[in-house]
Amino acid sequence: MLDTFAAVAVAAFSALCVLMLFGVLQWGAPVGEVAGKVAVLTLPGAIGALLAHKQLDDDESAADAKARSYFAKLFLMAIGAIFIAFNVAPTEEMILIAHQISPWQAIGIALISLAALHALLFLAELPGRAERRGDDSFFSVFIRYSLAGYGICAAVCAGMLWCFGRLDGVSIFEASEFVIVLGFPAALGAGAAQFLIGEKRGA
Repeated sequence: MLDTFAAVAVAAFSALCVLMLFGVLQWGAPVGEVAGKVAVLTLPGAIGALLAHKQLDDDESAADAKARSYFAKLFLMAIGAIFIAFNVAPTEEMILIAHQISPWQAIGIALISLAALHALLFLAELPGRAERRGDDSFFSVFIRYSLAGYGICAAVCAGMLWCFGRLDGVSIFEASEFVIVLGFPAALGAGAAQFLIGEKRGA
């Protein structure tokens, strides 16, 4: 809890400094405006601070890393998806791409996203595979982690788009395309989270 509060505090202070540095916030701005803009940057900043702490901290043992449960790994994928999607969802490029693609291209993006996520998750499970139970096969990882992980990414993207008002007044088909386009970087973030916070490579 202390690490979490420290990460949030560091992220909020960093966000305030960066926003003022780039002139997004001015002296004397309304408190509500300052709080809103800082809050938008605080969540990804806090996750980044925790990731940096994790990468620089060698105290965690390999046994602790291996002890993570199935749901803990799904939670890590959700964090990775949130970290990336939060930085992309507010941009206009994602909406423009979604409007330019056809339904078949959207299906292709979804399949490529799922394949990329599966590749990252399968590689993340490789260390120590020979010494572990025989439940980490290519198809087992696909069913147990990749499909579930992509579902988590889709849910994260839908929630993020809703929070930023991107789904207001759009049809279900347009909303699906928005989710699929945003799901591509979110899936990469979910897969990369297993390398950043997952099992130690020497395990």
